[in-house]
Amino acid sequence: MSDFEDVLEAVGPRLRAVRIERGATLAELSESTGISVSTLSRLESGQRKPTLELLLPLARAHQIPLDELVDAPETGDPRIRAKPIIRHGRTYLPMTRRPGGLQAFKVIFPKDEDLPTTLATHEGYEWLYVLSGRLRLVLGEQDMVLKPGEAVEFDTRTPHWLGNPGPHPVEVLALFGPQGERMHVRT
Repeated sequence: MSDFEDVLEAVGPRLRAVRIERGATLAELSESTGISVSTLSRLESGQRKPTLELLLPLARAHQIPLDELVDAPETGDPRIRAKPIIRHGRTYLPMTRRPGGLQAFKVIFPKDEDLPTTLATHEGYEWLYVLSGRLRLVLGEQDMVLKPGEAVEFDTRTPHWLGNPGPHPVEVLALFGPQGERMHVRT
């Protein structure tokens, strides 16, 4: 018997155990889910295969996640294996997977970075948190150096430049979002 079949076979007894643990009768569960008593009974006894259409209302009625309701096995390795993007000597590690909306990156600025301080503007809103090293931020008329544990947020339509004042690499957590999406980080 495959792992898949084992999981499906164990769903019925698991459904019964959860219902009993919660102190519900088949009639009460039927009323809250809209699933007939006979269908619920056949599900619990293993005479009917569970389907998503049946399991979703049951998970909602018991107020537990679907994977916990059916005691689903782990789905595999949870690690994100993002491919680094190297641009202007800086390494960007994407931490979000879909384009558009809010995006997160870990950015590594190399040590002794020798880039011109050319201010840029673009649509969006940015939030930066310095993990290690020191980050130089030129924002409009302001020129500042951020240390580990410091955060900044700004409208990217304001002329800005980011760089490493050296001598060690800088690691930054960066969140970038569309115009108007502010992070509202305040102490």
